Amino acid sequence: MSNIFALVDCNNFYVSCERVFNPRLENRPVVVLSNNDGCIVSRSDEVKALGIPMGKAAFEVRDILDKHHVEMLSSNYTLYADMSSRVMQTLSEFTPNIEIYSIDEAFLDLSGIAGSLTAYGRRIQQTVRQWTGIPVSVGIASTKTLCKLANKLAKKSSKAAGVLNLIDSPYLQEALRRAAAADVWGVGYRTAGKLGKAGILTALDLSRADIEWIRQQFGIEGVRTVYELRGIACYPLQENPPSKKSLAVSRMFGRPVESFDQLSEAVASYASRAGEKLRQAHLAAGVLTVFAATSRFIQKRYFNACTIEFPVQTSDSVELIRASLDALGKIYRSGYQYKKAGVLLHHLGDEAKVQKCLFDAADRDKSRRLMRAIDAINARSGCSICWGAEGLEKPWRTQFNRLSPKYTTRWDQLPVVS
Repeated sequence: MSNIFALVDCNNFYVSCERVFNPRLENRPVVVLSNNDGCIVSRSDEVKALGIPMGKAAFEVRDILDKHHVEMLSSNYTLYADMSSRVMQTLSEFTPNIEIYSIDEAFLDLSGIAGSLTAYGRRIQQTVRQWTGIPVSVGIASTKTLCKLANKLAKKSSKAAGVLNLIDSPYLQEALRRAAAADVWGVGYRTAGKLGKAGILTALDLSRADIEWIRQQFGIEGVRTVYELRGIACYPLQENPPSKKSLAVSRMFGRPVESFDQLSEAVASYASRAGEKLRQAHLAAGVLTVFAATSRFIQKRYFNACTIEFPVQTSDSVELIRASLDALGKIYRSGYQYKKAGVLLHHLGDEAKVQKCLFDAADRDKSRRLMRAIDAINARSGCSICWGAEGLEKPWRTQFNRLSPKYTTRWDQLPVVS
């Protein structure tokens, strides 16, 4: 077999991260909530068994949550990002060829592995659990699409116990038959609807579909999906994913904001964070857009955005903040209760290949040195330096009233054993 892929997926990732440092949450129903503790974004298996769907607003199911004593936690993004890094670092011990697909998923190339692939998958599962505390499921197959399918079945099957190998498996056809066409990787609900009308209801049906009809209806991506289900790899491992084309930082406010001063503090904070993200990715932005919006559930609604183009692509937080405040000044209207604002960066490029401008008076080398120094200090000490435009009290800040400690990234929040 020329291609052997594995998809390693962390189970109930946010909840699992919380359980690593809070063992009393084991075997208890737990949910993790989105910004402002609004919607459910991660559920333990116990909560799934209660029939509570993902994305449901917490207040809509509060009676069920209270009745079953469900533990509700705010999203601890700092903890989850650090735990994800630890999981990915552990996975890199098993193969040098790895594609980090999301915060809790990675594709591995196992083509050169000798011996039992199921045993190797089991070893990956056990090592990740031992080294990080995070439970994972492993799906092994000849294509990435089949890996997705194998991983999903591995989670549900007690016999598989979290590891399913579909390479030369007598169960491959049965696995395709059990999976709905709508559950196939890359098949959206509209595509699933059209497939259903054509009598294609399962992944097995889709794998046997006429290629020319698929091409006419869904284009080349549809054809690739069918080939992938047939075991013909069309999607190689992306060890170096393409650079982002845009970047956004936006938040819902913890409470409605009316004053320009508070709104500008929030936008400046988002612009500063956007600058940090650019520099982490070694990118620079040529265009910046700022937007501000009220809640869509009130009568007096307002939304507006303003775009500014930089003469030279930049990742300098000072420039980004200055431009974002200029843009905000053009769209701000008094008398409205703003619920959300954000900064979007476009026309991104490699910071080392920025096209200079003849009339650019900025000292770019000095700017880069300053940004590197600030980033290094903040990385070591946990955001010690911020810009004055961001404010100090930040009453607009997104609410996380059920936040657990940042166990792995803050010295003052390390877990204590007594």
